[in-house]
Amino acid sequence: MADVLAEGAEMPAYAKEHARSHMTLEEFNDICRSLPSTTSVIQWRGAHVWKIGGKMFAIGRSETDQATVTFKVSEIAYEILKARPGLRPAPYLASRGLKWIQHFAPPGLTDSALQQYIQDSYAMAFKDLPKKTQIALG
Repeated sequence: MADVLAEGAEMPAYAKEHARSHMTLEEFNDICRSLPSTTSVIQWRGAHVWKIGGKMFAIGRSETDQATVTFKVSEIAYEILKARPGLRPAPYLASRGLKWIQHFAPPGLTDSALQQYIQDSYAMAFKDLPKKTQIALG
């Protein structure tokens, strides 16, 4: 619901708690692990980096009970999301011209919207792989 409200519109009080993202690092990892042919490494001081065919599609980290999630987006999504509260251009990646967003604080995205962006990021990374690699991964 939070993701379809017009900019500046107030969300009803009963919906605010439901729409707030509470995704944990474990839930983030479960989503990424459920996608076909993924691999993960822990690097950059504890970041959980998820890849498909060697291409990164999502990064998760947690210093609290809520995960900070970084994901690749389309140019249009980047322009829409980069100024939303709780979201920002991904540090380091966006500064190099890449279209990555970081979900770092409330209100951010709902868990279901965040899951969809992770899946979309996975699909974009898969599409960028060489055809031979795509075929090998199925």
